[in-house]
Amino acid sequence: MTSRHLIKVRALAAVAIAFFAIPICTPASAQDAATPPPATETAAAPAAPDASVEQRLADLESYFGNVGVGGTTDAPWTSKVAGVPGPGHNGWMMTCAALVLFMTLPGLALFYGGLVRKKNVLSVLAQCLGCAGMVTVIWWAVGYSLVFGKSFGSPYLGGTEFFFLKGVTSAPNTDYCYWVSQNVFAMYQLMFAIITPALIVGAIAERMKFSAIMAFIFIWMFVIYIPMAHMIWGVTGLMNGVWNGDAKITAIDFAGGTVVHMTSGWSALVLCIILGKRLGFGKEKMSPHSMVLCMVGTGMLWVGWYGFNAGSALAADGVSANAFMTTTLAAATAGFVWAIIEKVLKGHASILGMCSGVVAGLVVITPACGFVDATGAMIIGVLAAIVPYIFVMYVKGAIGYDDALDTFGVHAVGGTLGAILTGVLATSTVNGNLTEVNTYAAKNGLANIVAHGGLVGQQLIAVGITLLISIVGTVVIAMVVKVVIGLRPTPESETAGLDITDHGEEGYDF
Repeated sequence: MTSRHLIKVRALAAVAIAFFAIPICTPASAQDAATPPPATETAAAPAAPDASVEQRLADLESYFGNVGVGGTTDAPWTSKVAGVPGPGHNGWMMTCAALVLFMTLPGLALFYGGLVRKKNVLSVLAQCLGCAGMVTVIWWAVGYSLVFGKSFGSPYLGGTEFFFLKGVTSAPNTDYCYWVSQNVFAMYQLMFAIITPALIVGAIAERMKFSAIMAFIFIWMFVIYIPMAHMIWGVTGLMNGVWNGDAKITAIDFAGGTVVHMTSGWSALVLCIILGKRLGFGKEKMSPHSMVLCMVGTGMLWVGWYGFNAGSALAADGVSANAFMTTTLAAATAGFVWAIIEKVLKGHASILGMCSGVVAGLVVITPACGFVDATGAMIIGVLAAIVPYIFVMYVKGAIGYDDALDTFGVHAVGGTLGAILTGVLATSTVNGNLTEVNTYAAKNGLANIVAHGGLVGQQLIAVGITLLISIVGTVVIAMVVKVVIGLRPTPESETAGLDITDHGEEGYDF
């Protein structure tokens, strides 16, 4: 070996050892293994002279492979880094958390804001900001614990152990991820909790009091979002096929087709029907006041969606990379196909149509992105344009409900379609968690049904439960809020615009 080669080898060794001198946690989305190796009860073997190097190599391999920490109690290189966060995965998840918040503020706010009349633009922004503030307080106090705790041992709710984020430190919660700090994981999941009720705003835009929507969302979080999120993503969840070996319904939802889009979309439909139509609906022109804002908001949503989907691997690993690719393919394809449909049927491809297509593609790929390959993503992209287009352009008009910004047509229909297509197109070739390598999937039967068919049946059951909870829960909540404080502003206030009547401000001075 030349002196130059020797220097390179020594430098690489120094980098590897220095890497683990920094405190560095296991995956909710391990690509090759789902659980750390079990400890054995045999006597410890004599330490070898190179035990320290062996330990570091084992730890390094576990970290970069995003698998359980290597080593057992009878091995001389037993891991000494369990329970501390890894900088790369941690950094990725902090970035993804910021991206998901970016989806709501300013992405969704501008997307929805551009689609309403200018006298109501600030009301939409205020509702998005209000969601961010109120949901954060709920999440800190009880929300995170009720979703991701487990002290209840319940398939429907988590537990009390993390109330007021007690014990939520920079150490990992290895029920969900080995290499990510629990406080980072908690904040990442908070961003999902913020954007989900904010999506409802699109259906009832321009005709619901700010106080009423805030009261509705407050109750909605406890009645619908928190139970649904635990059932799908909690380690004791009823429908968590990937991470609960005792799951009775082995459904899969990578990033929120049921938890986020179905709950918000179906609730939005019910609420807009109970609320009634906007004054002048069908008689007055209610065109978007700024397609520029809508387009800018769409771009922000698309960028932020990478945090939403790729981040749901809870690590910078191969599953995350696959979700990044499939998200891109589905969104771009759906936007393009929607434009083609408009060109053929209407003679022009509109910006609104392309924006709607992109968002629909993002919605439909969400539950599937970490479970399907590129071909599956392209199929989803095409169907994400065709099916929501039919609901937005034909079904809404035929039935006559006033879904102001097409929240139902895009999010409810898209989320439902995505959940079903996940059952049809999911493949274990892109995610080892769908195989028996994942001991949870082996125990509850998910691996078997993925291999031999039947997953779509489990997905349909999950869809049915989500529909029931969302629809019934929304009816009850809306009626309670209507009786206590009322839902709509006065006709005079609605005519003047909610910017002035609810907030005493105007978005524009012209």
